[in-house]
Amino acid sequence: MDGADRVAVGPEVEEEFDAREPRRRVGRTAAWGAGVLLAGVSAVVGFRIADSDGFTPVPQILAFLPWLLVPAVAGLLMAVLARWRVGMLWGVVVLGGVAWYVEPYGKTDAPSGPAVAELRVLTSNVEFGGGTEGLIDAVREERPDLLFVEECDFACAALLRKELPRADYPYRESVEASGAEGSVILAKVPLKGAAGVEGTLGMPGAVADVEGHAVRVQLAHPMPPLPREVGLWKSELGRIREYAAAGDGKPTIIAGDFNATQDHAAFRSVLDAGKLRDAARLAGSSRAPSWPAALPAPLGAQIDHVLATPDFAARDARFLDIGNTDHRALVVTLTLHKAETER
Repeated sequence: MDGADRVAVGPEVEEEFDAREPRRRVGRTAAWGAGVLLAGVSAVVGFRIADSDGFTPVPQILAFLPWLLVPAVAGLLMAVLARWRVGMLWGVVVLGGVAWYVEPYGKTDAPSGPAVAELRVLTSNVEFGGGTEGLIDAVREERPDLLFVEECDFACAALLRKELPRADYPYRESVEASGAEGSVILAKVPLKGAAGVEGTLGMPGAVADVEGHAVRVQLAHPMPPLPREVGLWKSELGRIREYAAAGDGKPTIIAGDFNATQDHAAFRSVLDAGKLRDAARLAGSSRAPSWPAALPAPLGAQIDHVLATPDFAARDARFLDIGNTDHRALVVTLTLHKAETER
């Protein structure tokens, strides 16, 4: 077209175009941010859907799966700001997926037989023995029948012998070692030594006589899923799973620092293989955090557990701050019920 056909663009129109450009830049930035957030959350949720712990950093992030709600919501809001329809749909799906898996895992059906015995159980990781004095105070307050102590070094073991004498806890099974490798089970009920689970850290086992009923008891303390040791973590949780499966329905209690949450496939396999119930879940505290203790609730992850076979009911589960350790102790009351076949 010639010059006579050209339409002149006035200063008002040019100003309007200039005003739109910052909005476009904001929209592009918001869409890019939404994509990054939603892609990251989607990757982790994808491993959860696939029932896999994947590789670093997936298992470490899975420990805090409920908190993926934060980037999922942020991603959805950014997609809305960008008016990105695909991103909005993506955000809704991702948010729904995270919310679905926040629901507690595992069965909660109650035992059908009559109650025959009650056990107060306490488990605590005292972090290289640092929390031993606080643990002793908690034991005197809570008076557990079974006490599981992880990372109980030589000094910790000696202090427990001194402050919790045989008159109070006459039965003991332990792995005497320095640092994080030491562990001990103390009991008011008779214990018979049994082969514990093999691992880098001490995991003693025993058979308890509870009102004439044999109960398998096992301390759990697999290695944590450190970036270069995820394979070892999976392997040691696998050995705990084998122990759980070998029970073949016998009353069993596995307690300790599992370095895993219900959002880890390796931990869920322990529950499923042994048909175990998580006592905190049964008592209504399925997402109460136990680590790191420095974070206020509800922040943190629940990696300390008391697991029991379906012939146990659970109540009064509480997580205790004992001081000088990065873990909260867990105390719960278990009630053993007589199986139908024993009637």
